[in-house]
Amino acid sequence: MTIWRNSLLALAATGMTATGLGAIAAPAAAQEYQRSYAEDRAEIEDLMARYLFAIDYFDWDAYIATFAPDGELEFASGVSRGRDAIRTAVSNFSEGIGRFYHTEDGEAAKLRHVILQSSIRVEGDRAWARSLWVEMANHGPGDEMKMGTYGLYEDEMARIDGRWMFTRRNVLNEFIPGRNSGPENPVRVMDRLAEASRAAQ
Repeated sequence: MTIWRNSLLALAATGMTATGLGAIAAPAAAQEYQRSYAEDRAEIEDLMARYLFAIDYFDWDAYIATFAPDGELEFASGVSRGRDAIRTAVSNFSEGIGRFYHTEDGEAAKLRHVILQSSIRVEGDRAWARSLWVEMANHGPGDEMKMGTYGLYEDEMARIDGRWMFTRRNVLNEFIPGRNSGPENPVRVMDRLAEASRAAQ
């Protein structure tokens, strides 16, 4: 036991993993929280919730209102810029739902999207977020709710006229080849974007 413990300590001291896969990554820079962070985060979480309710209930007026007028949405079908283009893209998405998710009698299934956890970075009137999401639908045996798809939201937001809106949302459908988040912790990527934005100010 002592030999094994000493070996682990030696590996830790050299910055190598026990499997020899490479150096342990340096810790991410700590986020500095301003007094307004809690309020900003609450408003951003509400924005995210409104987005999900809108898509699950096919309320496209409410859906596009979560985006800035020149906002951008990217998902498996491509990239849409501006509210009109985003409305068209999600309307086409909703029309195809029944082909993939349907009840035993052939009706379109009910979709329910859920955010599992979010890391949100706020810098003034700009914000970034990384959120894990899952999608469920009642298309299991006997129309039971069944876990369908999952992925990651990569978000950029801005406070416009006092309201937070998405300036860019990339929906990574990680069950689709080429639409996964990659091996790096997505929060590190988010922090680099935020730090670069702060440095440019």
